[in-house]
Amino acid sequence: MKSIAALQAAVTAVPLDGEPSDAELDAIEQEMPLILAEVDLLDAQIMTLDRPAGELDERRIRRARNRVMAARRDLTNRLGTGEAA
Repeated sequence: MKSIAALQAAVTAVPLDGEPSDAELDAIEQEMPLILAEVDLLDAQIMTLDRPAGELDERRIRRARNRVMAARRDLTNRLGTGEAA
């Protein structure tokens, strides 16, 4: 019977920390306005899944889409000017 100890050592040589690095946390923080806008859009869309969308629902979804687009624009502009780096 072969021993697989050497194979296990190669696979488990680098222990997984499991915590995000400071750079990853900074990236998440910079993207947070976009993330929140996308969550709001998803919430607005979920509300209309089990019923037809009324005028108020359509307005809510349209506003949420506009907030997502604005957040994407702002994030792209920040990344383009080097503020995020």
